[in-house]
Amino acid sequence: MRNYKEEYQRWLDSPALSEQEWEELNGIADDEKEIESRFFAPLEFGTAGLRGTMKVGLHHMNVHVIRWATQAFANVIVAEGQEAMDKGIVIAHDCRLNGVEFSQEAACVMAANGIKVRIFDALRPTPELSFAVRYYGTTAGLNITASHNPKEYNGYKVYWSDGAQLPPQHAEAIAAQMDAIDIFTGFKTCDYAQAVKDGKIQVIGEETDEAFLKEVMAQAIDLDAVKAAADDLKIVYTPFHGCGYKLVPEALRRLGIKHLYPVPEQMVIDGNFPTVESPNPENPEGFYLAVDLAKKVGSDLIIGTDPDSDRIGTMVRDGDNYVTITGNQMGVLLLDYIIKARKSTGTMPENPGAVSSIVSTSMARTVAEANGVHFEDTFTGFKFMAERIASWEAAGSYSYIFAFEESYGYMLGDYVRDKDAVTASMLVAEMAAHYQQKGMTLLDAINALYEQYGWFQEKTVNLVMPGLDGLQKMKALMDSLRSDPPEEIGGVEVIRLRDYLDGSIAVKGLGKVDKTPFAGSNVLYFELADGSSYIVRPSGTEPKIKVYLLVRGKSREDCLAKADKYREFTEALGK
Repeated sequence: MRNYKEEYQRWLDSPALSEQEWEELNGIADDEKEIESRFFAPLEFGTAGLRGTMKVGLHHMNVHVIRWATQAFANVIVAEGQEAMDKGIVIAHDCRLNGVEFSQEAACVMAANGIKVRIFDALRPTPELSFAVRYYGTTAGLNITASHNPKEYNGYKVYWSDGAQLPPQHAEAIAAQMDAIDIFTGFKTCDYAQAVKDGKIQVIGEETDEAFLKEVMAQAIDLDAVKAAADDLKIVYTPFHGCGYKLVPEALRRLGIKHLYPVPEQMVIDGNFPTVESPNPENPEGFYLAVDLAKKVGSDLIIGTDPDSDRIGTMVRDGDNYVTITGNQMGVLLLDYIIKARKSTGTMPENPGAVSSIVSTSMARTVAEANGVHFEDTFTGFKFMAERIASWEAAGSYSYIFAFEESYGYMLGDYVRDKDAVTASMLVAEMAAHYQQKGMTLLDAINALYEQYGWFQEKTVNLVMPGLDGLQKMKALMDSLRSDPPEEIGGVEVIRLRDYLDGSIAVKGLGKVDKTPFAGSNVLYFELADGSSYIVRPSGTEPKIKVYLLVRGKSREDCLAKADKYREFTEALGK
């Protein structure tokens, strides 16, 4: 294996680089640290594909890495046989810089390998890509997106035939192929325009939108509630310069929303995200233009979707201010609403089930089980939820009605196998109409659920560990917590530790006493004596350890006080 200096020189000497790329690399010749950061190792290919900043170099997103990864992906598809090649792949991209170039480069590599390609004519939401894989019956899908990351990032998100993100065995196969392929000479490609002309690449567009929207609208449960509230219900919407700009407003209009106010400045497609520091709907500061518009038009509800329109954030009026409904709160609100609306309209399936991730609020289980709905949790990521739902379908055991995770992702229906902000936006609007008829906002609604089911509070604390030594620091902290777990957290006794890496369950004083129902992920789950949970896992896409505080208490104030204690304990860990 070459060291980073040798790899840097190999890139400089490669005729594959354009003049502009060569100048970029030559410009860092005297910056040892920058050279090392670009060439110390390739981006790691995992079940989420690739994600990184857009620079020339082995550890970044650029056309060379795109072609390299795509050839590896193509090899995996080809190994499945001619039928898999004929079924082919669907390719999409979001609003990010280089999205068109990267998606077309990938299409050319796939087509040159004899794999049929369908590619969207312009940017599309991630859930529509998941839908298209299932709708067209393709072997795989590929989306050029970095989701809600800052503007410097792009990514390579890979899907398999079920419409879910890549299962581990296929991710490992692609990574192995990349190890065997030369980044500059090991790929096949072709001319894009000629491949389109020859029918090797098929451009798809509005016909797929219509098929997708038909499925989205079929998820509406109570159109009468929307009709009754439509004259008064006002909704402000922002796509944060991204893919939601077209289909989310269309879905809301088809639902029957009469007063929809898109934020004009943020309806402009722009991968530079000029009006926000971060296009992440989890960050309330990004909603400032939407809040201004909401105050102006008198709206109770604001909806925002991230650049690839798979996550949705909301804010609601609270007096003269607007407050965030968190991802966990929205998951509980939607779950409760779906259960009640389906029961009242007679559309609840037999043996209904709901799914969430282990780092999401425990209130979801409480709500589901109190209403006779089976509930299970999985590792973080909708690919794991999709696997669980598929296992239910295969066994004929439960009919899933809803899946969500705390990071503002929600999934409904059997036409997608990933989080879907288009469908979620539609159902949030319907739910808002339902509560408006009762004289309630969504803030009133979540508070009513707390009164009914008990008080819960969730908070995520990020221990950011950047730089080349960040991975070592993250590993050292996880190793320390695993080998010498704390007996107390924030002054509260730890009663059980679930280690999801080896699947062990340990009890203080007794050692390992049981096994978790699933294992294989680097997650430590501490159960505390007060009913709260403290969960630690490294991020899969960013240089940080994420700590999830799932707090239970006697009141909101009690929950907040406990969350503060656990936060202080967490921040001390990172020092």
